[in-house]
Amino acid sequence: MRRRYVEQEEARTDRRRDPRHGDVDDRAVWQLLADNVRLNRYWDDRAAPRDESYREDLALARTADRPAEAVYRDLRAAAESGWDFSSRWLADGKTLSSIATTDVVPVDLNSLLFGLEASIGLGCARAHDQACVVEFKRRSAARHAAIDRYLWRDDLGVFDDYDWRRERPTDRLSAATLYPLFTGLAQPGQAHRVARVVQAQLLKAGGLAATAIATGQQWDLPNGWAPLQWIAVRGLRAYGEADLARTIAERWLSNVDRVYRASGKLVEKYDVVDLARPGGGGEYPLQDGFGWTNGVTAELIQLYPDPKRCSARASEPVKPTATLH
Repeated sequence: MRRRYVEQEEARTDRRRDPRHGDVDDRAVWQLLADNVRLNRYWDDRAAPRDESYREDLALARTADRPAEAVYRDLRAAAESGWDFSSRWLADGKTLSSIATTDVVPVDLNSLLFGLEASIGLGCARAHDQACVVEFKRRSAARHAAIDRYLWRDDLGVFDDYDWRRERPTDRLSAATLYPLFTGLAQPGQAHRVARVVQAQLLKAGGLAATAIATGQQWDLPNGWAPLQWIAVRGLRAYGEADLARTIAERWLSNVDRVYRASGKLVEKYDVVDLARPGGGGEYPLQDGFGWTNGVTAELIQLYPDPKRCSARASEPVKPTATLH
């Protein structure tokens, strides 16, 4: 397990340095910050239009005020993130032509990598590989410290993405702030502060919104997405924020149920603000049926099986947890 992880990382480094692969930034997968602090970012080795959106990418690049290749790489990197597209990646916070994904050190990616490094360390302990345990404890501890230094906003009580070019936080609240709770990286005081901000700014009548900004992109307000509900519920429950977790889950289940009763379908994304409208925005029409909606709905029903309570929660206020810091 350890060998495969390290070999893959070394292979990526070798590829970045291999001239046969073209003009590739050797900081591609990771971004080196001050004092040799290393965190990861989303990236794509190709600086060309996406195959599936070739015409659209060409047209968008013509409207941008920077080289087309940079725009193409940032579009591809955002697609790799899964958040394609979101105000998280937009330099001006609103227009797709300003996309700058590779300038962003994202809290979700680094939280997931922390979880992976911690899990590999646990697996190595079970295999009695002490050298591996030491190595991955070092890696996870270094990443944890870097996240606390660059991605935790003590002034706001949230985890935030970091713009490494401008050397400052992006100031874009999103559901990604919950990933450190999901992977167990957050300290209890951080988790409770995140919960209060999420409750105040991202919790809507139909569940958890992806961001607090409406741009017309599909990973922004007013849309909610099933995997983000699951990450929120699991993370909040782990830190004793049971009431907020239940409220998110039950509002989301009520939303899914409403759409299903009206259309007979589970869909890719949902409007969590205006419950009379389907989810929308982005580059393509709303998709019918989606594995993550099906799976998350099934799991949440197991956790919160009372349908009448789900319907009632759509307008019920959430009581703050007493253990705040």
